[in-house]
Amino acid sequence: MDVRLTDEQRQLRTAAARLADELGPGSVADLDDAQRRARLDKAVETSGWRALRSDGASGIEVALVAEEFGRGLVDVAFLGPVLADDLRGQSDSDDSRWTVAVEDRAIDARGSDRVLLVTEGALRGARTGEIAAGADLTRDAATVSSDPEPLGELSAARQTRWHALAVTATTADLLGTARGAQQLAVDYAKVREQYGHTIGSYQAVAHLLAANQALIEGSISVLRYAAWAVDELPAADALRAARVAKLYTARAARTVCETAIQVHGGIGNTWECLAHVYLRRALTSIELFPVGLKEIDHGLS
Repeated sequence: MDVRLTDEQRQLRTAAARLADELGPGSVADLDDAQRRARLDKAVETSGWRALRSDGASGIEVALVAEEFGRGLVDVAFLGPVLADDLRGQSDSDDSRWTVAVEDRAIDARGSDRVLLVTEGALRGARTGEIAAGADLTRDAATVSSDPEPLGELSAARQTRWHALAVTATTADLLGTARGAQQLAVDYAKVREQYGHTIGSYQAVAHLLAANQALIEGSISVLRYAAWAVDELPAADALRAARVAKLYTARAARTVCETAIQVHGGIGNTWECLAHVYLRRALTSIELFPVGLKEIDHGLS
């Protein structure tokens, strides 16, 4: 395995990061800016990133975009549509916007009118229903409103490989969310003063942030392997790699996001601080295609 990114992959990551920085929400108030979100949605749609898989992109490239979108709290649909694209591709005769369901709940459903449901050996389609309340302020979930219609069959290997991509993509979002929360905390620690010094100069704060950075670096390592494995290893091995990455990164991201709130002190517990938005996104991504030790233990037995 060569962990180095190609020139094209670096350019893709840079483009995704630039878009997230320019049009992603820079404050909690920005989450209510419909005009900004409309520009962001148009930019993502124009980029073609929701159709990465049908365009021949690798799991690594999907993960790169998902990571940067998590870091920038991008609040338009990406994860759901790109996973739907992997299953059904793009059709010139169908102008519907598709997402996928997890346990009969359409995820990342903002702007989607159709949802794919993956069951044992079968692919079904339905219409998305009403937006369902959730903790994540950057992504919408929705009910599945109609009786699903059969769309085709899925082999066990195909379904397992798609599951590996889904777990890896949510892991990438978690990593990005952790990176964003860490940067928010570091930037605050550089300017917030107590007793005549910036709080980042105190060991108690500096050690917290250093420990978080170590967790992020570990998450980068396991994610890169899982993203590579999506296309390069047998389906069962790819899913095992994805699950290991998800379990490690989920725990790391929650720690990083909760620590970011702690570093902010009292302001970290207010609505106006972005730290809780990162934590909400992380907690939601943890529950998308969830992984526990029992799945990993079973896979290794």
